[in-house]
Amino acid sequence: MDSLSQIVLGAAVGEVVLGRRIGNRAMVWGAVAGTIPDMDVLGKFFLSELDNLGFHRGISHSLLFCVLGALAFGWITDRLYRSRHHAWMAVATKAAAAVLVGFVVNFITQIVSPGGWWPVAIYVPLAGAWLWRHGQRRYFSRNWNAPDADLKGWVLLFFWGFLTHTLLDCFTTYGTQLFAPFSDQRVAWGTIAVADPLYTFPFLACLLVAARFAREDQRRRLWNGLGLGWSCLYLALTAINCHQVQGRFEAALEKQEIAHERFLITPTIFNNLLWNGVVDTGDQYLLAQHSILDEVPIVFHPVDKGYGLLHNVDTDETMKVLRWFSAGYLNAVRRDDGSLQLNDLRFGTFTGRGEGADDYIFRFKLIDHGPNAPYGFERAQGGPPDRKAEDMMKGLFERAGGLSPEDAP
Repeated sequence: MDSLSQIVLGAAVGEVVLGRRIGNRAMVWGAVAGTIPDMDVLGKFFLSELDNLGFHRGISHSLLFCVLGALAFGWITDRLYRSRHHAWMAVATKAAAAVLVGFVVNFITQIVSPGGWWPVAIYVPLAGAWLWRHGQRRYFSRNWNAPDADLKGWVLLFFWGFLTHTLLDCFTTYGTQLFAPFSDQRVAWGTIAVADPLYTFPFLACLLVAARFAREDQRRRLWNGLGLGWSCLYLALTAINCHQVQGRFEAALEKQEIAHERFLITPTIFNNLLWNGVVDTGDQYLLAQHSILDEVPIVFHPVDKGYGLLHNVDTDETMKVLRWFSAGYLNAVRRDDGSLQLNDLRFGTFTGRGEGADDYIFRFKLIDHGPNAPYGFERAQGGPPDRKAEDMMKGLFERAGGLSPEDAP
């Protein structure tokens, strides 16, 4: 899931573990725990583009890390508060947290207004001023008290923060290497998009209300519980939607007498109403989009697998990684400039038809060095191209509203 969702979930879990003992500090540290696994994105600074693709949601999202990472970070946090340099370390930690929140602000800004910058420009000086005032009043005065938490409490906070982060990511299509390093199998239930405002914002609202009450106040636990309850309820709803849509696809394939080897459905971004489907018939793929609100039958659109554009499909190392990453739902197309593009069809298309290279939501650009040399991997790209983003996202949201018989193609 997106960073904001993981921060909110982590903060709520931190409140459950240590909220009664340390108040809002539990939310802050829970938010940190909910963010740490995604710090594997820093791999892009020291790994190749291809290696980084496999590294993300790898060992840092495993059950092993949940245990060993909790022991390590729990011990570090306990020592931090026991150190005579705790004030400076605490300020540095909150500065790092402020930077993470800045990334969240930028993330939301790019959703609402791609290319926008003014919310970040406002946030930076405000966060700096708050950090200075907060540090002076809390850590560099005589009124500071160490939190009432022990090593066990910190370890439990990080363990549950890491575990809930990992499990939430398993609900998405991207997949999580839950059993790394013993297995590279990706667990991906694919019931919720990587960003879904209807999951995140009610949860966030409950958390913010809970934070306003004193740690002994029952209303604090009530509102935090409501947020966690919404999280569980919404995830259960996405599982129900997934099962319902899967049944409709199965019925449509049977009614249209379409022979196939396998098929996959995944929700589109920012909602749980509109779903993409990809059907592997052996010789080609069939793509479709279906909204839970549709009143018309599912229509399948054939697209070529494009393997004729490729060489050494079964032996090329780059191809092996991409086929593993995409669970084999991969096709190849040529862009207008002649470059080679592979598409991860698990994430579907914007139109449900595969109309051109830019219609695919998750794309890989390869460099063809010839039939006797391995492919070069230039980059992975998700979402619509910048020049088409507004129109393509608008079309996606309109399609989520469903089709009536009058709208049927």
